[in-house]
Amino acid sequence: MTEKSKQLKLAVITVSDTRTEETDKSGKVLVDRLVAAGHRLVHKSIVPDDVYVLRAEVSRLIADSEVQGILLTGGTGFTARDNTQKAIKLLFDVDIDGFGELFRQLSYAEIGTSTVQSRAFAGIANSTIVFCLPGSPGACVTGWDKIIAEQLDSAHKPCNFADKL
Repeated sequence: MTEKSKQLKLAVITVSDTRTEETDKSGKVLVDRLVAAGHRLVHKSIVPDDVYVLRAEVSRLIADSEVQGILLTGGTGFTARDNTQKAIKLLFDVDIDGFGELFRQLSYAEIGTSTVQSRAFAGIANSTIVFCLPGSPGACVTGWDKIIAEQLDSAHKPCNFADKL
C-alpha cells in the first residue's frame, strides 16, 4: 500500500471442519499479508464447512458497515463438504467472474491442470467485496500477491475495487 492508499477494514474466514487457530496456515497467510499491506483486520474466524453456518457468518459481516471486505479460504473444492460456493454465491449482488478466471490462469503456472479443481470466486454484496480462495497456503499466497493486493489498493491504476467499497 502506498502513502496515498486508503486502509480497508477486512475480515478473514477459514472454512474448515478440522482447522484450529494453531493449525490454520491459510488464514494466517491472509492475515499477515493484509496487515503488512496496511489494512486493518476487524474479524477472524474459523467456520465449519456447513452451508447455513457459513452463510450466517458471512451475512452478518456483509451487514456490518464496518467491514469492507471478506477473505475466505477453504471449502472451494469438489468434496461433499466443500460448501463455500453453495453458501456464498447467492449472497452476491454482483459476481466478479474475472477473479476466478485469473486465479486459475495464475495457478496453472504453479500447479498445472490441478487448477481445474479450484472453484475460487469473488463478488460484491452490500458494497462488501468477498474473495473466496482454496484452503491451501499456496493458493492464498497466489490469490493475495497476484490479484487481491492490487485490487484492494486504492492507488492501483487504472482501476481497483477499494474505491468502490
